[in-house]
Amino acid sequence: MTDETVLETPRLLLRTWRDTDLDDLVWLHSQVQASRYLSITGQPWTRDEAAGRMRGWAEEYRLHGITKLKLQRREDARFVGRAGFSMFAATGQFELGYAIAPQFWGNGYATEIAAALANFFFDRRIGDHFIAFAHVDNATSLNVLEKIGMRFQHTGPMNGLEAHVYTMSSTDPRKR
Repeated sequence: MTDETVLETPRLLLRTWRDTDLDDLVWLHSQVQASRYLSITGQPWTRDEAAGRMRGWAEEYRLHGITKLKLQRREDARFVGRAGFSMFAATGQFELGYAIAPQFWGNGYATEIAAALANFFFDRRIGDHFIAFAHVDNATSLNVLEKIGMRFQHTGPMNGLEAHVYTMSSTDPRKR
């Protein structure tokens, strides 16, 4: 991918990945706090896993024009995490996801980018709805989904994790 800004918020930039960004992604997901709710094992990603994700996201971007992207602060271009949409294979629906480095927790970045992504998704008419889910113990992430106006659907296994599943449709009210 080229280094392209896809979405801007007052404090954040959502940009496409470059090959040189692999170290940032490895750094993010090498932290147990950032990865503990993302897989059945809760283990940090290896470099190979991170590289595989980047390749998959590049392909999603090529196919759908949307994917999980690099999240940076506007003020200094510092890498703070990743956010965006992926096609969730188990349901065939677009899935909103984000991961913020623990050093940046508590700044409202997850809520800011999730709300902006919801608006982006519907303004660009990418689809008529999307899902998001978070581990049942991940109260902070569940709070973000509720803050942006997502509706709780059910609790059940998602990617092998016990998760609360939410949805948002184009007719739902959302944070602007």
